[in-house]
Amino acid sequence: MYNLLINAPQLQNLLAQGTPCAIFDCSFDLMKPELAGGFFADARIAGALPADLDKDLSTHEAGMAVNGGRHPLPQREAVARWLGRMGVHNGMQIVVYDRNKSQYCGRLWWMLKWLGHEAVAVLDGGLQAWKDAGGAIASGPFTPPAPAAFELKAPLRQLVLTDKVVAHLGQPAQTVVDARAGARYRGEVEPLDPVAGHIPGALNRPFAENFTEDGRFKSPELLKAEWAQVLAGRSVGSVVHHCGSGVTAVPNL
Repeated sequence: MYNLLINAPQLQNLLAQGTPCAIFDCSFDLMKPELAGGFFADARIAGALPADLDKDLSTHEAGMAVNGGRHPLPQREAVARWLGRMGVHNGMQIVVYDRNKSQYCGRLWWMLKWLGHEAVAVLDGGLQAWKDAGGAIASGPFTPPAPAAFELKAPLRQLVLTDKVVAHLGQPAQTVVDARAGARYRGEVEPLDPVAGHIPGALNRPFAENFTEDGRFKSPELLKAEWAQVLAGRSVGSVVHHCGSGVTAVPNL
C-alpha cells in the first residue's frame, strides 16, 4: 500500500500486477478553471479519471459546504457518492496527480484521508514523470467506469475551522503556517482574495519550496532541515496548514 508518495515505476508495477487502482488527473489552472477539461482530454495517464477542483473537489452550494472560502469542501457523504459514481471502492489503491508540480492533486489526497481511506498516494513528479518513465498515455473523450460503492470511515486527517484557529491565535499550542507565495503573505500583491496580508502570527512556507525543478519532492533529509528552520523549535504537532482556499496548503502537510 502507498499512502503518501508513489513514483512512476512503482505505479507501473502495480498496474502490471493487476492491483485494483484508481488514478485521478487533478490538473487545473486557478486563473483559468475552464481549462481543466481540456487538460484531461489532451493527455492523461491511460485509464485515469478526471477530478475537477471546482466541480468535484469543491461545492458552491451553501447547504452542502463544510466550510467557507473560494473552494469549500463538500460534505463527506457527497464526496463518497462522487467516488462511487467514478467506479471507486474501498479496496483500491488510489493515485492522484496533476501537471502542476503537485499543486492541485494534494487536495484529493487530503480529502480521501478525510474520508478514512489510507491507500492514496501522490504521483511524485506528476504527468511529466509518468511520460519520462514511458507510461501509457490516453487522450480524447472519457467513458465513466461502472459505478461502485465507496464507504465512509473514520477521518484520518483533521479539518480545523476558522473559529478554532481564531480562538488559539498567539498560543504555543498552535502554529499557523501559510503556504502562499511570500509576496501574498506579506500583502504586497493579492490577485484572488479581497483582503491582502496574513493571519496574525502565521509563519510562511511557500508550498513550491518543497519541490525540485522537475516537480518532484525534495529529499526527506532536505525537507526536514528546511522545515526545522521554518518552525524554529515549535512543535510539529501544533501546526495548522493553510493557504488561500485549502488547496496549496497540502504539499506543506
